[in-house]
Amino acid sequence: MNDSLKAKLKTLPSSPGVYFHKNKDGEIIYVGKAAVLKNRVRQYFHHDLKDPKTEALKAEIFDTDWIIVDTEMDALFLESEMIKRYRPKWNILLRDDKNVSYVRVDLNSEIPHVSITRQPLGDKARYVGPFYSKTTITRALRILRKVFPYYDKPYDGKKTLNTDLGLTPGIEVNRTSPKEYKDNLRKLIRYLEGDRKKLISELKKEMEYESAQANFEAAAKLRNEYFGLLGLKKKIVFSDKEFLDISSDRALNELKKLLNLETPPRRIEGYDISHQSGTNAVASMVVFTNGVSDRSEYRKFKLKKQQNNDTESLKEIISRRLKHKDWTFPDLIILDGGIPQVSAVEAVLAEAELKIPVIGRDKSGDHSKSAEVKIVLPSGEKYRLLPLAQDSHVARLIARIDEESHRFAITYHTLLKRKSLLN
Repeated sequence: MNDSLKAKLKTLPSSPGVYFHKNKDGEIIYVGKAAVLKNRVRQYFHHDLKDPKTEALKAEIFDTDWIIVDTEMDALFLESEMIKRYRPKWNILLRDDKNVSYVRVDLNSEIPHVSITRQPLGDKARYVGPFYSKTTITRALRILRKVFPYYDKPYDGKKTLNTDLGLTPGIEVNRTSPKEYKDNLRKLIRYLEGDRKKLISELKKEMEYESAQANFEAAAKLRNEYFGLLGLKKKIVFSDKEFLDISSDRALNELKKLLNLETPPRRIEGYDISHQSGTNAVASMVVFTNGVSDRSEYRKFKLKKQQNNDTESLKEIISRRLKHKDWTFPDLIILDGGIPQVSAVEAVLAEAELKIPVIGRDKSGDHSKSAEVKIVLPSGEKYRLLPLAQDSHVARLIARIDEESHRFAITYHTLLKRKSLLN
């Protein structure tokens, strides 16, 4: 351990958070989470690690950074996001695919149950994830179950100890109805997917409404949910450490320099179009706040004009998006497309008298996850195609946003296609 790292480890806080081990080249080689950063990170250096793979990781660590968060649950979600962005080699070597977990809820079932699975099936159930630690997501569900009771096994109508403890919705004792139970499961899914702020706001309004209507039993139930989530809902606090603070995140700062922005882009919106020969044409809008996916802000669109023309479709979607003044305008727009798409969107923004920078990721037919990151940049009245180093922070962030917008668009397109086949 070098002297700089030794001094740095002395400043580790006793807070929950996410840590980033780096090698001599500054490459992030491992992302982990901790209930107590000080204890977890120091274990790598103050103990003999019996696992040969972990010892090999330890030998590569030259520097470590971290982000402080307010709860262990926040650390769980942030760790997952950062692994998706950076794909550190040691996360792959130490955790193979069988250790990735998803939360499964089949809302099509008459009385669903919640389970954890390693592999999503091709069924119509909802899968939330992936999460990179089954132990932690299990613990998170155990906490959330106190707010949103659920069945963890197929429903058989029998009363159990969990019924008496209030950990099941109590359909078996007529405590609630299957419809109310499904409504609560949707709230649980929204929380797991990151839509926490809006969910809490809605619960508060519902609670106040039911109370005003003198529906005190319903108001009390909503109150329990509201204050239960309020205790869990903790906004991620970016520390003054080097990594994800908005003023020093490498990826955001590289974007700032690349695009000559005054400040790092706090809100980035990514767009993609998905269709099949012009049918079931849809668009996605994904949002990254401070470099992290903000799923509560995601939006999806069904194209009014069904056509096999991504450029025209993007013009329609951006025009519709700009009409939503209640949605915070982005500091940067990233498109899945080349010069025609960037030019078209810039024209829409100019007509609206908005100066929002736009770049495109030109994949030139290569949609694999290992595709080179080439971006289309406005250059005066022309455009230039700029290849980015694959291991650069900015390339990884752009690829992450682009892949997420593609995934979200494909998911919606597939849903509409299935519905059209059933009609």
